[in-house]
Amino acid sequence: MDQTVCCYRHPDRETGIRCTRCDKPICPECMVNASVGFQCRDCVSQRGGTHVQPRTIAGGSVSADPFLVTKILIGLNILVFVLELAVGDRLVTDLGLYSKCVDLQTLAPARCGVSDGEWYRVLTSAFVHDRTNPMHIIFNMLSLWWIGAPLEQRLGRARYLALYFVSALGASAAVLVIAPGSLTIGASGAIFGLFGATAVYMRRMRYDMRPVLVLLALNIVFSFTWTNISWQGHLGGLLTGTVVAIGMLYAPRDRRALVQWGTCAAMLVISLVVSAIAVAQVTS
Repeated sequence: MDQTVCCYRHPDRETGIRCTRCDKPICPECMVNASVGFQCRDCVSQRGGTHVQPRTIAGGSVSADPFLVTKILIGLNILVFVLELAVGDRLVTDLGLYSKCVDLQTLAPARCGVSDGEWYRVLTSAFVHDRTNPMHIIFNMLSLWWIGAPLEQRLGRARYLALYFVSALGASAAVLVIAPGSLTIGASGAIFGLFGATAVYMRRMRYDMRPVLVLLALNIVFSFTWTNISWQGHLGGLLTGTVVAIGMLYAPRDRRALVQWGTCAAMLVISLVVSAIAVAQVTS
């Protein structure tokens, strides 16, 4: 059985990765890409390799602010929520995910929704929240910070952003297939994709997965037992994020970019095709 140890520079961080030169245990922050595997910063410095660009475990660039994208996503969600408070339900109607809109007063079909060509809704719906229930956005933004920020640091900005938006698309596709008649809003579908990616990361690093699995199980239970929760979007986002993360974190080094971005592209195409088929069935 593999024994999990702690990083030689950060004793509070468990890791299953070791420097290929000196065999010291290293965490993602201390990893530097080598021709084979990863090396610790001490070995890179001793070899005069200070010019080597540090990389995340997924091969992304290490940024000065590793949480910038998460902060921007939270800021955008809050901005849209403030606009909702200013203009009322109109923004929800304009940006929420409908397969086919209905007039909220007469319940008669209206010319709006994805089935009428408004495909932007599969993404914009992930930035809209229930203005009558502030806990909706508060809980989602806290989850985005707690789950998303560490994941962004470990994947790098570009890969993290791709994971987030493809997960949002996967969540929308599941809603359009399973619950085409419902109005769906909220970032939780994309956040469930981050949950799945976190589980994959924990498995990749050989960390104790019980905490994240318990947290994930509780959220799935809440998805099915709480009212006004889109379990369809949660499961769609979870599945999509898990698959994307497997491609990102288990890609072979010699074909890393091809496998990582190929997986993202494949899941994006699958999500859009599934959405298109679901919408076609509604309009037929």
